[in-house]
Amino acid sequence: ARLGIGKFRIADFDCFDLPNFNRQAGATTATVGLPKAQVMADMVKEINPQAEITIFAAGIDATTVDAFISGADIYVDGLDFFAFDARAITFAACSHFGVPAVTAAPLGMGAAVLNFLPGRMSFETYFGWHGQSDQEKALRFMVGLAPRLLHDYIVVPGSVDLDARKGPSTVMACQLCAGIAATEVLKILLGRGDLRCAPAGLHFDAYRNKMVTTWRPWGVRNPLQQLILVFARWRLRQLRTAKSAAVPD
Repeated sequence: ARLGIGKFRIADFDCFDLPNFNRQAGATTATVGLPKAQVMADMVKEINPQAEITIFAAGIDATTVDAFISGADIYVDGLDFFAFDARAITFAACSHFGVPAVTAAPLGMGAAVLNFLPGRMSFETYFGWHGQSDQEKALRFMVGLAPRLLHDYIVVPGSVDLDARKGPSTVMACQLCAGIAATEVLKILLGRGDLRCAPAGLHFDAYRNKMVTTWRPWGVRNPLQQLILVFARWRLRQLRTAKSAAVPD
């Protein structure tokens, strides 16, 4: 909104609660219990009273995704990491309608960014989610976003639980995501700057003081990506073993 974007479609079915306080814009004591989409719309209106905003208060599903995506200039993915079904249908709709899409994931204390542009590699081709279990989707999403795994310093046994759909998050990572995603939106809409798109990505980690660019031709089918996935599955088994050993009989 502060960049001058004047039309928005915001989708979210949830309300703000205490677990959101560590990372989410709009989460304050005054907004606990209020619908997230409406709170964000109100924030936009306070910046630009003339903004045109359509709210999808029930979130996005197969019956609403076309109305949400069609005709848009760009889609910014702000879904929860584990929102597999919603993410799959929104990116499929972006591919179908030729809408550019930006996904920025808060990992550790940094941000990993991928752009999916019309006529280029699609989300499904890059991640290969079709027919996979939720656990495998989570691993492929994490490894696909950040093949260099700069954020591994924050992982301790029990902090990541894919079965319970839980993982660590930090406010600095979310703020970095917002800044980088907004920059990618600016470059795409104005046709300016060096723009990378899948299978190329970008990962910046403030804790490690590192920024890397990634390149994974063929996406999940890349041999190196397959090797990293083997390691990720082994690491997940380790975490589960450590969690089980910590639970008393």
